[in-house]
Amino acid sequence: MSDTVPPRNKRGLRTGYTTGSNAAAAAKAATIALLTGQWPPQVTITLPIGETATMTPVEMRQGEDWAFCCMVKDAGDDPDVTHGALICAQVRRVPGAGISIDGGVGVGRVTLPGLGLPVGGPAINPAPRQQITENVRDAVREFAPDGEAFLECNGLEIVISVPDGERLAQKTLNPRLGIVGGISILGTTGKVFPYSTASWRASVIQAVEMAARNHVSKVVLCTGGRSEKFAMRIFPELPELAFVELSVFTGDALKTCVACGVEEAVFVGMIGKMVKTAQGHMQTHVAGNQVDFGFLAQVCRDVGAPDALVEAVAHANTGRHFLELCQEYGQTAPLQRVVELALASCLRFIEAQGGAMGFETILVDFDGRVLARASVPRPLRTIAPVGDARPLIERLAAAPFDADDDDEMLEES
Repeated sequence: MSDTVPPRNKRGLRTGYTTGSNAAAAAKAATIALLTGQWPPQVTITLPIGETATMTPVEMRQGEDWAFCCMVKDAGDDPDVTHGALICAQVRRVPGAGISIDGGVGVGRVTLPGLGLPVGGPAINPAPRQQITENVRDAVREFAPDGEAFLECNGLEIVISVPDGERLAQKTLNPRLGIVGGISILGTTGKVFPYSTASWRASVIQAVEMAARNHVSKVVLCTGGRSEKFAMRIFPELPELAFVELSVFTGDALKTCVACGVEEAVFVGMIGKMVKTAQGHMQTHVAGNQVDFGFLAQVCRDVGAPDALVEAVAHANTGRHFLELCQEYGQTAPLQRVVELALASCLRFIEAQGGAMGFETILVDFDGRVLARASVPRPLRTIAPVGDARPLIERLAAAPFDADDDDEMLEES
């Protein structure tokens, strides 16, 4: 670990950068050194969200046909176990053409299905893999004598490593998920947004309040950024104000819907958080409420699924693995049942708050396709909406949470 990054302020909101961004920066710096023979004092990379970031290389080494570089991971004020760790990349000329990426020391290898990554391959998620590729390609475009055409006749092998990764991985979910030997290279946005549960909950509550006060026809509660994007495709007629990214705060969002007299709401989520909601969890933090595979196996039995599927689900690895097993066996009934149970859980919670509203639950896959949905109509009588002067609901502190949809390899945002 390095002491060259600021210490985390537990009450602070300073953003940082993901392992994916650090890997991309290390790979770009090493590519520049390999192509020019000189190390850049700093390197600027693009992030998946369209922003840029500038980082300073450390521990630079170079040979005849390779260059090796590390970056010090700065996670901002987020309690990320990789804060201060070295994230490294070796770029080497190899026969062939194009860019290839692999994991080295301290980057986990996938041993079980259900993570959306090839079994046997490195635990480098698709978004950071693309980010690394694009930033190396930018370096080639700028510094190779023939620009991007260089990659048509030359191969570059990029190996990402984390010297302390195997130890750090013991503080993550990776061992339980069958990721061995190190951490995962993660990050859908490129940035790490520090959690302040009080401030995040406040933003969720205020977003619901704003939707209600602007009299949207229905409030669409989305478990993360991807599900929100997919929900906007499902309901293109609704204004942006109607969509609320609730993260793990399902219960707080529903309480606010009741308090504000919302007449109709929709819960849109991917499989992991949909299953947890079906289990009755109104806060769906990945480390706090796990997917219960005994519960899912019973769901399969209840809908008459084949015994082989029941057995496979009982030993599944993740919520995503459950989804893949259902698809492998051609069984949609368990997914529909999960969505119906999630609907029932939400309705029970709403009723316990003294409320009533029309409600729908929608399960989407990782490409935004609707897999199942269930609904009840809007009741004839609803709670009267509150006035604009109603004070905001009290913000309470809670456990840490993940802000992204179903990222079950979490050690960062």
